[in-house]
Amino acid sequence: MTAVVPAKPALRPANPNFSSGPCAKRPGWTPEALSGALLGRSHRAKPGKAKLKEVIDRHRALLGIPDDYRIGIVPASDTGAMEMVLWSMLGARGVDVMAWETFGKTWASDIRKELKLTDVRYLDAAYGHLPDLAVADWSRDVVFTWNGTTSGVRVPDGNWIADDREGLAICDATSAVFAMDLPWQKLDVVTWSWQKVLGGEAAHGMLVISPKAAERLKTYSPAWPLPKLFRMTKGAELIEGIWEGDTINTPSMLAVEDVIDALKWAEETGGTKALIAKSEASLAVVADWVAQSDWASFLPVAEQTRSCTSICLTITAPWFTALSADAQTKAAKRLVTLLDTEGVGFDLGSYRDAPPGIRIWAGATVDTADVAALLPWLDWAAATVAAEIAG
Repeated sequence: MTAVVPAKPALRPANPNFSSGPCAKRPGWTPEALSGALLGRSHRAKPGKAKLKEVIDRHRALLGIPDDYRIGIVPASDTGAMEMVLWSMLGARGVDVMAWETFGKTWASDIRKELKLTDVRYLDAAYGHLPDLAVADWSRDVVFTWNGTTSGVRVPDGNWIADDREGLAICDATSAVFAMDLPWQKLDVVTWSWQKVLGGEAAHGMLVISPKAAERLKTYSPAWPLPKLFRMTKGAELIEGIWEGDTINTPSMLAVEDVIDALKWAEETGGTKALIAKSEASLAVVADWVAQSDWASFLPVAEQTRSCTSICLTITAPWFTALSADAQTKAAKRLVTLLDTEGVGFDLGSYRDAPPGIRIWAGATVDTADVAALLPWLDWAAATVAAEIAG
């Protein structure tokens, strides 16, 4: 029996950009937003430093970062921020690394294979699951991602993080900041990038450290040499300029102007609570659709761990599960290609290391109405691929 392909939906997303990074620009963005960029001037000149300090100050106010936490702008996006931390702070005590998706596994690999630390516990889980958070040992440093960008699995809250911890809570929160409520007092190191929920440009990272993490930097010197880009201390003192907008390397002042525009938009939208509500509304729309779907399910197994930014779906229909692993990958790519060709949804494929499926970015720069308009197109593309396989 030949599968029936439904007609193409009449409604199309107004903005088809669903990439998980760089993510969609804020609604209404045009290049005019960059007209105030400080071009042709040094970032170390007074106006340049003022722009960079503005980025830091607006982040602090919007996110409610404690006054005694330091905020820095660092090179190489979230990856650069995390590598600075791993190479500069780890080794003072044992480390627990919690991983349930690609980037957590990357940090674990760096810690074990590059830093070659030996007192490391690797606490992992398969895609769609969290490891047992209760086994984290807070006499040790604990490294984890708040939200798994490639798995769509997030920690439900910070209740599992000990208030009386001896080690540092080191959190890669790149696809969580501005979309999820972070308990800052429970986190000693937090990293993210402009290119995620704010829809900013890539290559710039944000690094927040608590007083406890600052003390680690001042009192601990790792056994290995540190490249200049990773150095946050001089002698036994912090390089305070890093936390005041005096960046380690030269930032793009166009990107700086762009993120200032995004931060102003976030303020005008209603602040971080409004951004979180928007992402959660998009997740709710997808959840309602999944509940009625006969071919798609969430990759995260537990409802409370579903990400509201990187929404990851698996294909569960018999026509797909009966295929070989290679054929499943090809079928998922075909589905994504159909959406791309129609111009209704770009960059919707799952991450290359994740199970084949769909990944919808629903950070706050993506309108919930566009997510809703995309879903009938997913049904159409899945039915089209099923019909092609059926012959």
